[in-house]
Amino acid sequence: MTIAIIREEESVSGLGDNDPMPIRFGRAVCGDLAQAERREWWLANGLGAYAAGTLACSLTRRYHGLLVAPVEPPLGRRLVFAKADATLLADGHEIPLFTNRWSSGTIAPAGHANLESFELDGRVPVWTYAVAGRRIEARVWLEQGANTVYAAWRLDPDGEPWRLRVSLLANGRDHHGTVDRSGFRPVVEAVDRHGLRVVDPAFTLHLTAVGGRIEPRHDWHADFALPMEAERGLPADDHHLCVGEALLDLTPGAWVGIVGSLEEDTSTDLPAALARRLGAEAAVLDLASATVPELADAPDWVHRLVLAADSYLFARPLPGVPDGQSVIAGYPWFGDWGRDTMIALPGLTLATGRAGSARRILETFARFVDRGMLPNVFPGAGEHADYNTVDAALWYVEAWRAYVDATGDDAALETALPVLAEIIDWHRRGTRYGIGEDPADGLLRAGEPGLQLTWMDAKIGDWVVTPRHGKPVEINALWFNALSVMAGFAERLGKPADAYRATAERVRRSFERFLRPRGGLFDVIDGLAGDDPTIRPNQIFAVSLPHSPLGRATQARVVDECRRELLTSYGLRSLSPGHPDYRPGYRGGVLERDGGYHQGPVWGWLLGPYALAAFRVTGDAAAAQRLLAPIADHLTDAALGQVSEIFEGAPPHAPRGAPAQAWSVACVLEAWWRLEQAKRT
Repeated sequence: MTIAIIREEESVSGLGDNDPMPIRFGRAVCGDLAQAERREWWLANGLGAYAAGTLACSLTRRYHGLLVAPVEPPLGRRLVFAKADATLLADGHEIPLFTNRWSSGTIAPAGHANLESFELDGRVPVWTYAVAGRRIEARVWLEQGANTVYAAWRLDPDGEPWRLRVSLLANGRDHHGTVDRSGFRPVVEAVDRHGLRVVDPAFTLHLTAVGGRIEPRHDWHADFALPMEAERGLPADDHHLCVGEALLDLTPGAWVGIVGSLEEDTSTDLPAALARRLGAEAAVLDLASATVPELADAPDWVHRLVLAADSYLFARPLPGVPDGQSVIAGYPWFGDWGRDTMIALPGLTLATGRAGSARRILETFARFVDRGMLPNVFPGAGEHADYNTVDAALWYVEAWRAYVDATGDDAALETALPVLAEIIDWHRRGTRYGIGEDPADGLLRAGEPGLQLTWMDAKIGDWVVTPRHGKPVEINALWFNALSVMAGFAERLGKPADAYRATAERVRRSFERFLRPRGGLFDVIDGLAGDDPTIRPNQIFAVSLPHSPLGRATQARVVDECRRELLTSYGLRSLSPGHPDYRPGYRGGVLERDGGYHQGPVWGWLLGPYALAAFRVTGDAAAAQRLLAPIADHLTDAALGQVSEIFEGAPPHAPRGAPAQAWSVACVLEAWWRLEQAKRT
């Protein structure tokens, strides 16, 4: 794959030695609507905005659109610019370059039939249409650090000029909803002959035609069908307002297009804007290869994960931390979550050469530590943080360990140590929701009726599907790890470490209570119904974390049980197929899906910890690394270049849930990196 066209007249080379794996499809996929809609492209801008769609240029989700922006920062996101539907005007014919799916079941027009190929140039989607013996290239990209989208077209350099008519569809709804036509009544104002202002009480969308003119419109395009929402049991019709129609002159070899932005002064130099976008793609890969030696000659699919990782980092300025950063847990429906951020941090930042981002994220989250806890879901504008998580703070300690080990930044650790010590102290004496040390054995217990506190956190109304009240196995593996990490930190900084060591040793001895007589570990002990022998993947963390409370023989038993009962190509099942509650699929409405969220689906983020645990037991880094290789195949399915949140438990393990998930990308990337380090030592 090459970076293409930063001048109108010629192509230049792009990512060079750090090329990610090519993702390209020809007519066999592009011309098959089911295949073309199955595959999606996703873009982000570093501010929490995104753009997304299908290869067919049809809408299948309420989240698809050219600009979904945080109108109310940090994450009050709205769909503001839905589509730019282009029709080629050539030799007296009108040829659509887009596809629409309607609630009646009609597909009209079916522009994907004219699509010769689709590819990702870095993360930039590129469509090539073949019409009347000529080719038209189309691209969409976001400006990094600005709520601005570019949609551009270029006619091949040979032949006569043609024209392009583009219908501009806007909206103003929350990205989680669908619109009531009476609920979006913007004022549409012409700006010269080349632009429009779409003025809503919450935002102003500026639309500019490059290489042509725009005429205002005010026509509703009603009853778009959204089959992915129907599959999820949610309202599946949507409507968008056509606010203008652009007429663009397709001069052979030159870019023309539409610029949509929430900012008034936006560059309309399309070649320069594309060069900036592609330059940013190249910079991500160059930085990773220059600062992480293992990535210099990594497989192409690993470079693709490095690019994917960049999609989740976004600016979250705070008073006193103007350069604060955080992590989008997944696209499209997640914001920044404490647990997800800390689990994903090493893979998103340290494995990609972005230690500075790691430090800023850790410092940003330090401002929210309260009673020794980190928020589960971070607050939006005017909201309060929600602290219903038992593990986020323990993962925070582990994230600091990963950062310090990678950077040796003792100055940052010295500043952070009081906050980290506060986390340990609150957990020992007890904090919210019954979370605290049991004085009888030193293990952590947690749980209150009606609350979900671990990562297996599905809740439907008052029904907590997997409450796991008591002493969950991964929480106590994290607790032992945190105590051991704190002892190491104290020694590193010349401070007393004996109390941490003694507490960790007590937890290690008590951890033997998790051993099942035959097999792996109990999932929960001292629970509402006693000890829970259900075979779940949570036990893998007692082996994969840097400090394990288990002996070698028990570690091997845990890995063996997870391999036999839970391991798939894309991750670990959340429940053994032998359990009566196991669900092999993940479909249906909200009740059915949430009720089965942790009852069988495969979780992609668990593949990384499993590979690290397997290496710890076998010592064979190359074999453990090969466990990650199937992810390369998945990168050409679902959200292209990304890793899905979950997969169905039964083969062929169809991707489900959020199509692009931070910890799915990060944990695979981190595991590959650490295993590559092990291979080289």
